[in-house]
Amino acid sequence: MTTRSSLRVEILTATAALAAAGVGSPQVDAELLAAHLLGVPRTRLGLVPLVDDGWVTRYRELVAGRERRVPLQHLTGVAVLGPVEVEVGPGVFVPRPETESLVEWAVAAVRGVTTPVVVDLCTGSGAIALAVAAARPDARVHAVERSPHALSWARRNVERHRAAGGSPVDLRGGDIADPRLLVDLEGQVDLVTANPPYVPEGTAVEPEVGVHDPAEAVFAGPDGLDVIRPLLSVAAALLRPGGVLAVEHDDTQGESVPALLRSRRVLADVEDHRDLSGRPRFTTARRVRLRDR
Repeated sequence: MTTRSSLRVEILTATAALAAAGVGSPQVDAELLAAHLLGVPRTRLGLVPLVDDGWVTRYRELVAGRERRVPLQHLTGVAVLGPVEVEVGPGVFVPRPETESLVEWAVAAVRGVTTPVVVDLCTGSGAIALAVAAARPDARVHAVERSPHALSWARRNVERHRAAGGSPVDLRGGDIADPRLLVDLEGQVDLVTANPPYVPEGTAVEPEVGVHDPAEAVFAGPDGLDVIRPLLSVAAALLRPGGVLAVEHDDTQGESVPALLRSRRVLADVEDHRDLSGRPRFTTARRVRLRDR
C-alpha cells in the first residue's frame, strides 16, 4: 500500500542535511530540488502538501547528491541566466547568478543599435550568448569555445534555443587566440562579452567548483589573468569604433583588470562594475572613435 508523506517535512529534513554538509543555501536548494522533481515552480510548492513513497525515494537520492556537493545544476540538468535556461553537466562551467549583471549591462549597452553584431568569447554553455540573443532577437550573435566538451553543451543549447523559436546563434569551435577564427568579424562588432577563466591558481574554491567545474574554465595562471590578457587584444580587433566590451573577472581583480583595459590606447571609458552581492565582477570599455583621439 502506498503511503503519503508531508512535503514540508521532507524539505525541512533535506534543509538540515544540506546545512550540515556545508551547502551555502540549504533551504533554497532543498526547495529547488523538490520543485524540479515535482515539475512545478518553487513558488508553487505550498500547493503540494503530500508526496508518495516513490517520490520521497527519488528526492532523497537527489539530496544525497547535493550533500556530496554535486552542483545543484548537475542534479537538475539546467542552469538559469537571465531570460534563458541552458542544459549543463560534467565538462562545462555552470553559469552563476553573478553574471546576470554583465548580461543586463550588455543588453542595455546596445539598446540603441539596430541589428547589433555580438561576439561572446569563452562561451562555455553558451549562456551569455543565448541570453543576449533572447533579449535582442534581431542581433547577429556569435559564440566561441575552445573545449570540445563545453562546445558540445553549447551546441545542444543553441539548437534547443532555435527549436524553441529563438534567433540563430553562430557557434564556432576554436581558440580565441587563433587569428583565423574571427577574421571575418574584425572591426564590425558592436558588443563583445566574455566570462573567461580568471581564478588565480592555488585559490581555495568550493567543491562544486574545484571538483565539478572544468579546471580550464576556472583557473588562469598565478594571477588569474593568463586568458584575459590575450582576450583583450582579440576584443579590440573585433570592435568597431564605438563598440563596447564587457569582461567578467575575479572579485580580487577589481583594480588589475581595469588597469589592463586602460593600458590599451584603443579602449576608453573603462569602468568596473559590481555584481548582485556588491563585489567587483566585470569591467567594461568602449573602442575609441577617430574623433576621440
